[in-house]
Amino acid sequence: MKGRKTAMQPSRYPRDMLGYGANPLDAQWPGGAKLAVRIVLNYEEGGENCVLHGDAASEAFLSEIVGAAPWPGQRHLNMESIYEYGARAGFWRLHRLMKDLLITVYDVATALARSPDQVGAMKAAGWGIASHGLK
Repeated sequence: MKGRKTAMQPSRYPRDMLGYGANPLDAQWPGGAKLAVRIVLNYEEGGENCVLHGDAASEAFLSEIVGAAPWPGQRHLNMESIYEYGARAGFWRLHRLMKDLLITVYDVATALARSPDQVGAMKAAGWGIASHGLK
């Protein structure tokens, strides 16, 4: 149809789907490197919904438990154990592997407040800490 506007017309589509196209910028990475990798570690252990934290119910969404539902007014020990394992074991495994790399920790502030030893290790490694919220 003549004059019809469609999402396929680049001049009409509000998002940039081309970028630099066939003419990318020369980033001039040190040593002529062709690839830059940034590692971001999400740290949320201790920031999940939990009645111990004053929440009305247990965590329901941020886990690998299929079909998890909030448990109003009660603890969900299976859910809590997933988060505890991440803080007790998972973090330290990743720290041993990456302590000599400059990474960013993308955290929940309440989680870091409950994990002073992990925060100390992050700081000692020189990792950048960037919070994505209180909870």
